[in-house]
Amino acid sequence: MNGQARASIRPGLTVLIVLKQDQRTGKLTRGVVKDILTSSATHPHGIKVRLMDGQVGRVQEVLQD
Repeated sequence: MNGQARASIRPGLTVLIVLKQDQRTGKLTRGVVKDILTSSATHPHGIKVRLMDGQVGRVQEVLQD
């Protein structure tokens, strides 16, 4: 599942995000969602979230647990 729809993301989900400094390389970081930072329903580059460890980035994929 991609991370462009806010409705598909909720705190506690495991996701792959791209951090701001990794946008050029496309390196993904795995983590658990703590907060959803994007207020709009969708975003073409992915919904911005804060992970439990404090890192902020845009969701590229929601992982099924």
